[in-house]
Amino acid sequence: MGLFPALAANMLQMVGVGPFLTIPLILAAMGGPQALAGWVLGAVISACDGLVWAELGAAMPGTGGSYEYLQQAFGPRGLGRLMGFLFLWQVMLSAPITAASGGLGFADYARYLFPGMSAWEHRLVAVAVCAAATVLLYRNIRSISTISTVLWIGLMLAMGIIVWGGATHFHPAMAFTFPRGAFHLSGAFFTGLGTATLLAMYDYSGYFTVCLIGGEVKNPARTIPRAVLYSIAILAVLYVAMSLSVIGVVPWQEAAKSQAVMSVFMERLYGAKAASAMTVLILWVAFASVFCVLLGYTRVPYAAAAEGKFFRVFARVHPKEHFPSFSVLFMGVLSAAACFFTLEQLIKELIILQILTWFAAQCVAVVLIRKLRKEIRRPFSMPLYPIPVLAALGGWLYILIASEQQYVWAGLAMVVVGTGAYLWRARRLREWPFGERSQLD
Repeated sequence: MGLFPALAANMLQMVGVGPFLTIPLILAAMGGPQALAGWVLGAVISACDGLVWAELGAAMPGTGGSYEYLQQAFGPRGLGRLMGFLFLWQVMLSAPITAASGGLGFADYARYLFPGMSAWEHRLVAVAVCAAATVLLYRNIRSISTISTVLWIGLMLAMGIIVWGGATHFHPAMAFTFPRGAFHLSGAFFTGLGTATLLAMYDYSGYFTVCLIGGEVKNPARTIPRAVLYSIAILAVLYVAMSLSVIGVVPWQEAAKSQAVMSVFMERLYGAKAASAMTVLILWVAFASVFCVLLGYTRVPYAAAAEGKFFRVFARVHPKEHFPSFSVLFMGVLSAAACFFTLEQLIKELIILQILTWFAAQCVAVVLIRKLRKEIRRPFSMPLYPIPVLAALGGWLYILIASEQQYVWAGLAMVVVGTGAYLWRARRLREWPFGERSQLD
């Protein structure tokens, strides 16, 4: 995999159906066009954190991604085992949450085509999307290249139409109508900015995909850093352009309340038929993103369990087709259950859980590897170290502090339960801290 395929894989995972869903939520978070600052701050945090990923991915390509980074940094025979387990634990939870958010996005846009849909019918549509993806996955999928290509084409087509339509029908007076006190640096401003940035991070998340498949990348010392940083830069421009396109055609007050804002956007520009066509395209992208999320992430706990590093039940395979049957069913059922939360609740809990168990820990990991694991060769070293690490860690902490505390407490509860699960398993297997001393190798 050279630079372009690696870049495409990153961007495909980053975009998904996210920006079609989150633009109204981001506008509502700050109550005006100043919410674009959330996209910008999200890009800065992503770039700084991307440098962390670039350094770790170039140093340890093809060795398990974050699972290996955390183990090597915190000690493969000690605390690193817990950190690696918590990474697998959050994958087991975050994958169904991500899939459910795609299912709810599908239902939101389906409501545009069927406006009489009730609240319960809306939920059932989301559940049906997750169930259908699970049924399709309950077989041996040998290649996702065709699916990924079609999804990529659909994404680029939808985003290109939106940006072009906005550029050719842009009304600056509408786009830059700021409410009174929009830039007053109060506590409400920074809380709103934190929420907008959290929502934006849902759309940026995935710039690290190339690190998780580092073993398939040519010349990883050069390709991984470039794929990470280029994908962030390209999509930062596209996300801002899409947001400006929308609020330059649809008043932000209306866009912030819309559940199918891109359909409304197309209707204003080209009429009902064009809006329906765009809606169908977004429905395809939403379903394909649910399918791809479950396909990719069901293999993570399966692979770890097959190596004896996670609960053995996840290593079960179908007796004839030899695919990870338990992992597919577990995540499929959990994603369907998660559809009974709101889209905003799922996105907020997803990002907070990943910060607590993964992103913040990885910022610490790159520092520990530099200081304590000098035998690990680092072909790429981030510029201006440690400023990007501190900036990324500060960004994650800012999002946590600005978030509604019930989501933070829920995330912490999941971490506590995950730690308990690790200790229960470690005691049975006589692993650290019950059977081996903590040490850094």
